[in-house]
Amino acid sequence: MDGMKVLDQGYIQIISTMGSDQGIVEAARMSTQKGFLGWGTPDAPGDEKLLRHLYRNKHTTPFEMAAAQIEVKAPIFVFREWHRHRTQSFNEMSARYVKLPNENYVPDADTVLRRAEAACASKNNQARGTVERVPTRVEVEAWLEALNESYAASEALYEKGLSLGIPKELARIVVPVARYSVMRAQANLLNWMKFIGLRSAPNAQYEIRAYSDSLYKILKNYFPRTFELLGEDVFTQQGT
Repeated sequence: MDGMKVLDQGYIQIISTMGSDQGIVEAARMSTQKGFLGWGTPDAPGDEKLLRHLYRNKHTTPFEMAAAQIEVKAPIFVFREWHRHRTQSFNEMSARYVKLPNENYVPDADTVLRRAEAACASKNNQARGTVERVPTRVEVEAWLEALNESYAASEALYEKGLSLGIPKELARIVVPVARYSVMRAQANLLNWMKFIGLRSAPNAQYEIRAYSDSLYKILKNYFPRTFELLGEDVFTQQGT
């Protein structure tokens, strides 16, 4: 299985895929019964020209003829954003039935400082929120230390509840949204492309963008010509 490490303890990996770039072309040509004619060269383009035409002119149904199922380990707050994409099918590990591992997301100090600076400088009120000053490194490191202490206290209370016989579905309420969980998700290729278009955008939250960027890189291995087109929109225009 093709996969990548994401954040400090997360990952994303392919479980299965269906279809191909060629299959997308074949689906588009069902109306004319011409089928796949072949890929060309830079000097004499072939069916990549049709693929580009489909993508640029938003003839989207052929892209629904391919699909991918993935497994993702991510903090719960990332899944809360992810589940807004209701075009996907999800199945997540349930803390009603299993004990959640003691794994919580901890950003590094450099990431916190960089994002605080960006938020403070932003003219977007939603992005800036309540950030009116940039914390010092000492303040950030003290906050991270307190964060880890908070995680330890939450885990101790979680474990105590379980040891007392508190049902898992209630003992879990102390677990922070930074706790890692695992899910599988499936969607057709068009909807994965829409997901990446939104979640790899510069204004997307860093954590879910890290997963989206990784998903793009992985799916490009399976659908290289299609994702080259997507990358021209999502990444080339960002200058990354």
